[in-house]
This record gives sequence, structure tokens and C-alpha cells, in this order.
Amino acid sequence: MDIDLQAFHFLRPLWLLLILPGLGLPVLWSRRHDIGRQLQNVIAPHLLAVLVVSPDERRRLRAVHLVAGIVCAGAIAASGPTWEQDRPGFLDDRAPLILAVDLSPSMDASDIAPTRLAAVQAKLDDLVKRRAGSRTALIAYAGSAHLVLPATEDPDLLTTFVQALSTSLIQKPGHDVLGVIDEARRLLDAEKTPATLVLITDGADPELNPQLKDHLQGLDLQVVVLAVGTEAGGAVRDGEGQILSDSSGRPVVADLDPAALKALADAADAPLGSLSLNDDDLDWIELHAQRHFQAVMDKDQQAHWKDAGYWLSWPVLLLVLLTVRRGWRVHWLAGLLLAVGLSMPVSLVKAAGLTDAFFTPDQQGRWAYEHQRYPQAAEHFADPYWKGVAAYQAADYDLALVSLAPVDTAFGLFYLGNSYVKLRRFPEAINAFEQALERQPDFPEARDNLALAKALQKDYEAQQEASPPSLKPDEIKFDKKSDNGKEAEQPMAKAESDELWLNNLTTSPNKFLEQKFLLQDVAREQNKEGQP
Repeated sequence: MDIDLQAFHFLRPLWLLLILPGLGLPVLWSRRHDIGRQLQNVIAPHLLAVLVVSPDERRRLRAVHLVAGIVCAGAIAASGPTWEQDRPGFLDDRAPLILAVDLSPSMDASDIAPTRLAAVQAKLDDLVKRRAGSRTALIAYAGSAHLVLPATEDPDLLTTFVQALSTSLIQKPGHDVLGVIDEARRLLDAEKTPATLVLITDGADPELNPQLKDHLQGLDLQVVVLAVGTEAGGAVRDGEGQILSDSSGRPVVADLDPAALKALADAADAPLGSLSLNDDDLDWIELHAQRHFQAVMDKDQQAHWKDAGYWLSWPVLLLVLLTVRRGWRVHWLAGLLLAVGLSMPVSLVKAAGLTDAFFTPDQQGRWAYEHQRYPQAAEHFADPYWKGVAAYQAADYDLALVSLAPVDTAFGLFYLGNSYVKLRRFPEAINAFEQALERQPDFPEARDNLALAKALQKDYEAQQEASPPSLKPDEIKFDKKSDNGKEAEQPMAKAESDELWLNNLTTSPNKFLEQKFLLQDVAREQNKEGQP
């Protein structure tokens, strides 16, 4: 085991103070058992040396020496000697990704079967599955950039929205990379962790390249460019799979421009790769994401050092066993009572088990929340905000509403609005999101969910208006000749229920994204008009 002396230090150096009483124990013991010292005030000094006979036991190992060794070794172990940094084994999975998919019409080119976009969707499906449990966000862009999903660990949700992407969602032509970086900036502000932005595109706008460095300034964001397509190009298809033609009847083709993509990668200081038939491109993306995440974490965050003090537990145990010898007496009771007394809390709030004795309800709730036991966390939490968040994660939305009602913060109102959306109470949800934005204007998740709530309310009202009204009959008649005069219930067309409406909505995310992007474009235009 190699020890780097330059990096050697103690994590808890105050425990080293226990070495002083450990070294002082043999001295105090010898002074206490020195007969000559005890009788020096009773017998004359010239007679004391003759009358007192002390056995020659200067080299004999005594129990006090072992106890001193136990105290000193225990102090060093408790101080946490370390010389090596600890890199968690799950660090690779923690590296977050932001996937930005180009939805320009050229992504419908057929040089990669069946189309470029379809190949990207299949590739992202594999990437999301292999990164299950890691945080991944999704952005769609063409002439404008739109956040599809904030960072999530749910691979099924990501796959659903990846498959819903189509070139018809964004009508504005172009490659708005600057807008993608702005969306990524908002995600970074919310996540508070470094991330890697993967631009999956078949083209670039050279006029935007000079502004890339300014937009990336100060961001813990690494950009990776993944090119899609071939230089030979291919025919561009419409939404129904038909090949598009120009005014002269010739098919429209989209040739890949390597020079433009190379210029984009150079301007963003980004590595450039291409879509492959195997998993080499996925390994390439994850490798860059891992390296960037590790580098930023090692630079900006406090390093976590391996505590090597536990190795001293074996010598301490050996010294304890050596004290068990015939004729030796070691009074461990006082030390045991002292250790137990120091470990006991000042006041026990509850006496219903060890957990309640040593941990507060919020601490128990936090442990359950971090282990994704959300119902148990909601039961333990006393803090109204965390109780409401845990209840929301446990899908107990009624409890979440009750708990979050008194929480007058931006995040509390954000989860309150989410709970209202889950209960399909869209006006209350819209009000909650608007209040959250009043308290924290720079809150992209609340802004996006506000647009979502408005879109859901609009769709819900449209479904309700399309449902046939329930009309009472003006007159009820019975056909006594048939069915022997018995009442026969006639089948009636039944309107779609709320649950069916929700199911239809969740299985048609393409329409939802189209409305969401439209609302975002309208909001941006209004902001531009309001600026001087």
C-alpha cells in the first residue's frame, strides 16, 4: 500500500488530542504506585532508601501500558488518517447529459434508412436505456430552441418524448445553437451540476459561430457535436413519408456539410463525431461526459478522501485481547459509561425504539426520501415542504396539497402546482405556477410547467366541448309487445371520461409538444415586443 506523504493528513485532527491523556496514563500510574514517593513525608529520607525495597520490574509490560496503547491507537483511528482521494464507483452514472436534437426538415433525408431523424431516435433509445438512473434532459431545436423535458431519471418518459419528435414541430427554419445553449444554461442553474450538451445535427449556421464563446462563458458545460448524415445526401421526405420535390419536380436532397459542422465544433471547442451503426458513438458520448464531470467536480468541489482509520481497528482489538491476562485488572466500566454517555442525545423526544431515540422525524424522513421510500418519508417528515414533496413523489397528491398549502416559497408553490395538475385542477395549478414565478422570476421549470398547465387546460376544455351533452328525454314510452312489457335499457353513446382523456393525452405527446412550442414562441415574441 503506497502512501503519498504530501497528501497525508487527518480528516478529524482534534481526536489526536486524546494521545496526550493516553501517554499520561503510564506516568500517572507509576506515580500512584511509587511507594517511596508515598512515604517520603512519613519516613526520613536517609532511612527510606534502606527500608523500602522495590522489585525490579522496570521492563515488565503492564495493563496500563496496553490501555495507553489502546487510547493512542484509537485516537489516531478516530482522527481519520488519509492520503488517497475516494472516487465513487457510481460517478459514471451521475454525469448528466443534455440531448439537443435538430428538427430541421433536412433531418427527414433518407440517406440513413429510413430517415436521419428515425435513426437518431433509435440511437437515443439505446442511449437512454443504458443510462437508466442517470439524469438526462431533452431539447429540440431548428430555427428556435425548446425544452422538451428537464433533467429526469425516467427512461420510459424520455423514450416517449424522443419518439414524439418530428420535423413538423418547429416551423421556423435554421439551426439556433445559441438558443440551445440558453436552454442549457437554465437547466444548469436548476441542476447545480456540470453537464455535457450533445448537439445531434446535420447542419450549422456559420453566422452564429462567433457568438458561441460568449454564450458558453462561465458555464460548466461541455459541448459535443454528433453529425448525422452523409456527404452524398438523400431525398427529404414529408411527414407522410413522401419524397419532397422542388418547383421543377426534382427531389429535394440534403447534403451533409462537414466544413460547417467542423466550424461549429471549433467555435464551441467541442469534439466532433458521427452517428455509427454500432455503439461506438454511444461509448464516445459517455466517455466525454464522464471525463468532463470528473474534471469539474475535482476542480470546483471539495475532494472526498478515503478514511484509512479503520485499519487501526485490528491493532486496537489485539491490544484489548492482550489485556485479558491472569492477575491483571482493567476497570473498563468507567470508560464504557463515559462512551455511552457521550453518545446519548441531550434529550430524547421519543422513547419508541432506537430510531426515534437517535434521529429526529425529519432525519428519518430524509433517509427514507434518499432511499426512494417516499410514502415512509411523507409519514415521518415534520417539515411541511419536505412532507409535501415526499407525498408528491409518492403520488399522494391530496396530502401534498395539505402539506404545501402553508409553504410560501417558489419551490413550495411549484410542487403545489404540480400536485394540482396531477389532480386535473388546472386553474389552481396555473395560479400556483404564476405565484412561484412572482417570487422567483428566473425559474424555468415553473415557467415551462405553467405553459404545460395552460395547454392541458385548453385540451381538456376542448375535449369537454366535443363531448355530446347529456339530454333528458322528453317522453319515455315502452313497447309492451316486445320483451313482454319489460323495461329495456337502450345503449347510449357515452362521452369520454376524464381518465380516458388523460390516457389519450399521454399517448399523444406529439400534439402536446406542438402546442408547448407554439406557446413558447408566442411568449418569446411578446417579450421581444416588450423590450425597448
